[in-house]
Amino acid sequence: MIDPRAIIHPTAELGENVEIGPWTSIGANVEIGDNTTIASHVIVKGPTTIGKNNRIFQFTSIGEDTPDLSYQGEPTTLTIGDNNVIREGVTIHRGTVQDTGTTTIGSHGLFMAYVHIAHDCVIGDHVIMANNSAVSGHVKVGDYANFGGYSGVPQFRSIGESTHIAGMSLVLKDVPAFMTVIGNPAVAAGLNLEGLKRRNFSDEDLAAIKDAYRTVYRRGLTVAEALAELKPIAGKSVAVCRFLDSVESSRWGIVRPRGK
Repeated sequence: MIDPRAIIHPTAELGENVEIGPWTSIGANVEIGDNTTIASHVIVKGPTTIGKNNRIFQFTSIGEDTPDLSYQGEPTTLTIGDNNVIREGVTIHRGTVQDTGTTTIGSHGLFMAYVHIAHDCVIGDHVIMANNSAVSGHVKVGDYANFGGYSGVPQFRSIGESTHIAGMSLVLKDVPAFMTVIGNPAVAAGLNLEGLKRRNFSDEDLAAIKDAYRTVYRRGLTVAEALAELKPIAGKSVAVCRFLDSVESSRWGIVRPRGK
């Protein structure tokens, strides 16, 4: 299962049925979980922990130092969950001590060719990032978020759960849960209803989310006014609570419709 042309550091720990292709380098302090397959010409540097049942394709670089100018070689880490598909040429960097020191990737993700995930990002479960999409340092991405090709997110932004970032969009504001955004700079285009249906949200939850969306986005209210109106009734829907939490916790302000 380990090609003799692969280079495996003595301190690397490999689980059962791990497959490693030729000319792949597994560095010091790397842990790889059971049934993970790593193709040829992959670089994995530690400290990095990779979970079970992952598929990592050729020419990918995982766990490299960040190019962040504040990074001075401090020991930092990368943690990747289970059942991810990481396609050709993906780059994922470890964290920095200016944040938590860790970059975290969840489980069941699909990261297509040439995706970039920078230092200190926290990526949720079931995230899909299409070709050449990228997130800069310290970005938080919720579960089931979906990025179109060539989309980009600057540092410290927050992308909520079940959001859709349209291809070639540049996201300069925080994106609340369940939203679709499009453009450069990205603007709010509505709810990601298709994504919510695929997650089997109930009709009641969908109706409640639509009402909350209209209050925040369609009635001309400030964010503070919309939150004040919605909070007393948000407890009737867990989904609405998650939507409002993502609005209220925004650091950079939320994306708005064009012209707003």
